[in-house]
Parts: sequence; structure tokens; C-alpha cells
Amino acid sequence: MPLSAGVPSRARSVARAALSSLFRPVPVSRAQAIGASERIAAVTSLLSSLERLADRGPRRPGGLNDWSVARESYVRFGRPFRRLLDLAADDRTDIALHTTRVAASAALLLPGSGRWRGAANLFLGASGAVLYSTQRYGTDGSDQASGLVQTATGAARLVSSPQAQDALLWYVALQSNLSYAVAGWVKLLGRDWRDGSAMSGVMRTRTYGHKGVWELTRRFPKSARAFAHGVLALECLFPVLYLKGGRLARPVLGGTALFHVANGFVMGLGRFVPAFTAMYPMVAYTSAPRSHPAVAGRDDRMPAAAGLLALGGAAVAAAVAVNRRLRVTDHPYGGGTVTTRHGNRIGFDGTVTAEGTGPVLVLLHGLGAGTAHFGWYVRALNAEGRQWLVHSRAGYGPSQRRATGPYHLGESVDDLVDLVAAAVPEDRQVVLVGHSLGGEIARRAAARLGGRTHSVVYVDSSHPGQLDRSEQQGKTAGKVLESLRTMSVSLRLGMGALLQTPGWVHNLPHPVRGKAMAEYADARLWTAAIREWRAAEREFRAFTGALHGLDTHALVLSAQRTVDQDPDHLLLHKELADAHLPGRTVRTVVVEGSDHDSLLTDPLHAAEACGHLLAFLAETAGGPAVGSGTALAREAR
Repeated sequence: MPLSAGVPSRARSVARAALSSLFRPVPVSRAQAIGASERIAAVTSLLSSLERLADRGPRRPGGLNDWSVARESYVRFGRPFRRLLDLAADDRTDIALHTTRVAASAALLLPGSGRWRGAANLFLGASGAVLYSTQRYGTDGSDQASGLVQTATGAARLVSSPQAQDALLWYVALQSNLSYAVAGWVKLLGRDWRDGSAMSGVMRTRTYGHKGVWELTRRFPKSARAFAHGVLALECLFPVLYLKGGRLARPVLGGTALFHVANGFVMGLGRFVPAFTAMYPMVAYTSAPRSHPAVAGRDDRMPAAAGLLALGGAAVAAAVAVNRRLRVTDHPYGGGTVTTRHGNRIGFDGTVTAEGTGPVLVLLHGLGAGTAHFGWYVRALNAEGRQWLVHSRAGYGPSQRRATGPYHLGESVDDLVDLVAAAVPEDRQVVLVGHSLGGEIARRAAARLGGRTHSVVYVDSSHPGQLDRSEQQGKTAGKVLESLRTMSVSLRLGMGALLQTPGWVHNLPHPVRGKAMAEYADARLWTAAIREWRAAEREFRAFTGALHGLDTHALVLSAQRTVDQDPDHLLLHKELADAHLPGRTVRTVVVEGSDHDSLLTDPLHAAEACGHLLAFLAETAGGPAVGSGTALAREAR
């Protein structure tokens, strides 16, 4: 009896001891954290360089890391930097650097704490940064993470101040917290992560998928959802390991380490295991309470300094956002506003005068775009003496949406009809030039405007049946909303100040680049785009039957890359052309080399598109022959 009574007691003691061991800080000293982190990171760089030396295929012509193609991404950088990258991309230099990296990484795995280890770490960090530019595909973030650790540990080895070493360790630890927390909270924006279907979706892809695991997610959907939600919780709540004196450090770090091991096995991201766990010793060191003997004397001023910098950065980001908002909402000089039947205030700009003759070109921007996208078109029209009008739809730019009911595309059609009635003289016809979703709005407005519509120009236009008729667009429709939501939320959180100017902005005419970037980085644009896309998806899914006939001329411009990637899109564009009644001039053109956006933003592709537009106008509406399209092409060269 005493024996049996003692068994539960011993079991409880063992359980308490296990829990006590699990929920307590990880005792890592400063020197141990530096040493452990640099050795684990060395495993990542060792494996990475050995892989690059063993498999040279991706660097050969036509490979994923073919430098003759990749170097085009750096054409805007200065000549010294481009020459450095060209030197690093040379096959002999690449082999020499990776061979040296293998030797340095292997040396760092040896015991010791000499200052030479700092130099070796800094070499690995610097060489990794240079090589990353020449071989961006295949790293998946692991080389960047190891480079961060190696740069910090290298500097920590070479400085003699314990306070400076602690600052460097805190820096890596904070980066580790950000990498998990930001990844988790961004995932929350995706519906597939919130509803738990993300696991199944990832496992069915070619790049990261695993057939066996995908089949398991299909057989056990509840378990798959629980796992997806567990990953979300683990990433979003990673910083909780700093609570209660680091008592949660072991379960959190253990859970994320197991997560990376599973990713390495299932998704082939093997280097992620050492790359991200290399930060864990520093996280352990900084999460232990200062009263713990292992971290006695630790300098904890870095988090406070980082917090102050974050507050300062937030203030700067807010000021930048306010300045951009003021610029975006400022009505253009010489423009005006129209209040439509829905109460929306629509801002517009243009060159329309009462003394003008011939049709007025009304330019309609696409989803998530702005009026600055038509910079090359406006320049071409001005050169030919054509009068034009461009406006921002409700919620974009200076235009305000004051309608109280649910949004539908018909609202934007009504706004366009009211704008034409108010801003274009009654005796003048209009040419509706619509890009993307703007093309569908132009098509609907053309029927409403009747005889006032001279022609419709579809610039890689949307089609109301595209989500059902195009397999590719039907599959990616859900991703569009997630991308728009991610941009909207990020910009509302003040991240617009961190946005780099995209290449398409640099390709626009210089006078409109600032405005284009301000529009792109303004949350209002993305909020309006979400509203429009939801309505478009709902209405496109409900579309049945044929397009209504239009008694107007038509020009259909298609981007070659769009139709190459999605042949169904070319058939849809043909339907747009065929919907215009016999007896009218209808032209269809595929602009070679262009994609959906470069038809507007790339000077060469825009020049060709404008040339076709002006030739079409000369044929159907009279006036000067083609000129500015060729001039734009010469200017671009």
C-alpha cells in the first residue's frame, strides 16, 4: 500500500520537475551566445557555398542566376557598384569567393575565441551580401539571416567593450523577434491562413510542395487547420518569450526550431534550420533576467534606444504620409471638380476648351493605379494637339467618395457619364481610353453615352467574363484581394516611408514621377482598389451571356506578355472588338514585348501604343497623322 501510494507522488514530482525545467530561462552567457551563434551561422554559409560550387547550372546562360539577365536589375546603380557586381559575378571570382567562404566557415566550426574569428565572420557577411546580388534565386532568406548573424558576431569579436557587444547581441535578438512577429501578422492578412487552408495550398505547389503531406492535409483537414493556426500563433506571439523573466524561452524557441526542421524536411528549406536558429543563442541571452548569474552585467539600453528610434521613425513616417496625402489630394492646377449624382466629388485635369474641335480623349486608369500612369499618353496627345481629359475615380487622388450605399461598378460608370456631361462641350464626342478595369468602365459608359461616344480604346482591358473564362485569372482572383489588402494595411500602419520607388515610376516622364510615387504610397488608393475589386469580382462572377453591341469605333491594344501567359485573354479581347457593330472601324493590336503595366509606363511600349492610338484617331476622326509615337520612341532611346 505505501508503495502504490508513492507512485502517483513520484509521478507528480517528475511532472513538476519537467515543467520546471521547461519553463525557465536558458542560461547562456555573452561569450557562449557569440560562440554558439557564429558556429551555427557558419554551418549555413558552409552548406550554401558548397552547394554553389557543386551545382554551377543556375549560373550558366539561361539559368535562374544568369548574370547577363540579372544585371539588368542594377542598371540604375552607379558605375562603381555595377563594376563590383560584374567582378563578383565573374565565374572565376565566384568560385574563388565560395572556396574562401568554405574555408572560413569550416575554420569557425573549430574551438577557440581569437580575434581572427571576428575577421572571418565579417568576411562571410560582406561576401555574402555581394554574392546575393549575383545569385538571388535559391537563397530563400537563409543566406541573409546568416549574414546578419555573422556581421554582428564579427563586430562583437573585434570590439572590446562589453556594452557594445551587448548592443550587437540585442540587435540580432530584436531582428529575430521582428522576423517571426512580422511574418505572422502579415499572414493574418491572408484569408487562407485565417481559415486554416494555407497548409494544403502550400503543399500542392511545385516549388515547396510535398505530395505525401498534401494528401494528409486533404485527409485530415481539421488537423491541417490546427497546425496552420498553431504556426500563426507561434510566429505572432514569438516576443512573449521575454515575459516572466524568460520562462517561455525554451518552449517558444523549441517550437520554432521544430517548425524549421519540419520545413527543411517537407519544403526543402534545409538551410533555414541553421540560419534562423543561429539567432537563438542571442535571444536566449537577452531574454534571461538580469539577476541570472549567466547574464550578470548585461547592458539592456539597446531595447530602449530601439524604442526611441522606432518612435522617431513613426513620427517621420507620419510626416511623410501626411505630405504625400496632401500632394495626392491637391487638385491639379487648371483642373476642376464635378459633383456627381451619387454625391462623389470627382477631380479632373485636361486641355479641353470650348474652341476645340474633334473628339476629346477621356483617359481612365486601372485598378490600383493613378492618373500619372498616363504620363506618356498625355505627352503624345499634347504633341499632336489632341484635347484630353483625365480623372481620378472616387477614392483615388483628389476625388472623394461620398456615396452612402454599397459600391458597384455602375457607380463609377455614372460618375464618368456625369463628368463627360459637365466637363466636355455638348457638341463634342469623346474617345474613352481605358486601361485594365478602366476599359470595362469605358465599355459600360459608352453604351450610356450613346452618340456622344466616338470610340472606345481598350488598353489591355478587363473583360466581365475573365474570371470564369480564363482559368489563370480565375485561380489568381483571390490573391489579388490579399495583395491589395496587404498594401492597404501596411500603408495605414505608416510603412509607406519604407517603400522603395518601383522601376515603373522611374520609367514615367520626369514631371509626373513624384505624383505617381505619392499616389502609389497612399493608403487611400489601395482602399479604393479593394472596394473596386470586390465589386468587380462579384459582378464578373455573375456575368453570363454575350457583350452588348456598341455602335462606336474601337481599338483593342493587348500586351504580348499578357496574352502569351494567358491565351484565353486574347480571345476575350477579340470578343471586345467583335462587340462593336459592323460598319464601324475596329482595330486589334498586340504590342510586342509589353506587359499589362508597361503598355503605359515603359517609354518604348507606350510610344508604340500611342502610335497605334494616333493612327486610329487619324483614320476615324481626322486630324494629324502619327508623329509623337515615333518621337517618344526616339526620346526613350
